[in-house]
Amino acid sequence: MNILIKNGTVINADGRCIADVVVKDGVITEVCQGARQGDGSSVLFQRENKTDEPSPCLEFDEVVDASGLLVLPGSIDVHTHFELSFGDTSPTGDGFSSADDFFTGTRAAACGGVTTIMDFVTPEKNENLVEALEKRKSVADAKTCIDYGLHMGISELNDRVLEEMADVKAAGVSSFKVFMTYAFKLTDDEFKRTLTRVKEIDALVMVHAEDHEALEANRAEFIATGKTDAWHHYLSRPEEVEAKAVKKAIKLAKETGGTLYIVHLACAEGLEAVIEAQQEGYPIYAETCPQYLNFTCDVYKRPDGRNFICSPPMKGKESQYALWASVCQGARQGDGSSGFFSRWSKPDEPSPCLAPDNAPTFGINTLATDHCPFQTYEKDRGKDDFTKTPNGVMGVENLYPYMLSQANKGILSFERVVELCTANPAKIFGIAEKKGEIAPGKDADIVLYDPTKEFTISQKNMHSTIDYTIWEGTKLKGYPVRTYSRGNLIYKNGEFLGESGWGRFIYD
Repeated sequence: MNILIKNGTVINADGRCIADVVVKDGVITEVCQGARQGDGSSVLFQRENKTDEPSPCLEFDEVVDASGLLVLPGSIDVHTHFELSFGDTSPTGDGFSSADDFFTGTRAAACGGVTTIMDFVTPEKNENLVEALEKRKSVADAKTCIDYGLHMGISELNDRVLEEMADVKAAGVSSFKVFMTYAFKLTDDEFKRTLTRVKEIDALVMVHAEDHEALEANRAEFIATGKTDAWHHYLSRPEEVEAKAVKKAIKLAKETGGTLYIVHLACAEGLEAVIEAQQEGYPIYAETCPQYLNFTCDVYKRPDGRNFICSPPMKGKESQYALWASVCQGARQGDGSSGFFSRWSKPDEPSPCLAPDNAPTFGINTLATDHCPFQTYEKDRGKDDFTKTPNGVMGVENLYPYMLSQANKGILSFERVVELCTANPAKIFGIAEKKGEIAPGKDADIVLYDPTKEFTISQKNMHSTIDYTIWEGTKLKGYPVRTYSRGNLIYKNGEFLGESGWGRFIYD
């Protein structure tokens, strides 16, 4: 199928231009300024990149006039948890299952302009890692309506697991997730051995960084004294609990030389440690999430505070401001300094200062969602005891629209949003050959965005199975009006048009 998207403003991480985008058989073949349509029919006379002679004419199955619209690469959410279960999930059990499966979750993603997600493999104890990978793929293959990738979870470490990590890498997956808390956490020595192994096989370690001993001590104290409302979820996992673990993870990464990717970074002190390590030249990346940008720990004082319970929790305003400072522009080294707190102060005001465009950027590298919501009745189990509330919030349908709205308000550039939401994820996770940019040879994962459209988020206009949203009532300036996945129109003006099974595993 041949598609011409004409007269739109194409935005990539490195700039923008008004151009026509040509799609042939699911791949972008041309991005050209002033593409001509001869007699006004659906024919484009192209000029190839390496010749002055016009290429043969193309007949278009669809011509889209994108005048007044932004033409963006689809977002890549590298952190989702679809079909994730904890404990006994039988009708009489006390376990939990995340609300979205691979179909409803990727349906919601598509309607928010996300065209690729990356989820997780959680092997059973003693299970072969490649067999666990293939089992998870078989579930996702049948349901996903956008392309997907997987990270491999490591919750036990022994010689067998270390050997099988190379097999996983050979199967295309080069990212391994570890935890520094929960019952399935690795010890410091196991974490260090994992980092050493990824250095050997040219992979990376993703880490959930919270200090286990500190937060468990806090939880025990609060339970013993009856302080179990949602506010004490935050107090059990405050800034210093996360920062301590982030610093330890960075120390181990420095000692081993292994590439480290810190998921859902939420605190200012941890961000400072990341920036320092990046400026020293270590291969360390940091991800944050829209919930940490839009909310603070004050949400846990609300009557519905349990709905916001996630780990790490939302933090205080200082951390929120620090994250925004990095997201807006990064910690730039224009004058050789490493400071960044002074460059941003209020989330509703544009940045007052800009560093040189060619200065290196440090700090937050990607935006993802950690999408892992639970239904109201499950969250309500912790109405009076935060320790009984499943951790997780929604966001896969809100990530791109929220960040693009912030760009539309002048808080950061559209190019920076594309960098954080699509270009950097594609580079870090090895899919930049096909994803992350509107350019010839890339998959036609394209979002058309109307900057004039007013939109208010509500559970009623979302596309997952969740019966509430923490984003209820959030007003956005601008909204996606079309999403294409490899040239296939899967979302248009509020309506999902895709189908289960369309998505492909990105590492095949």
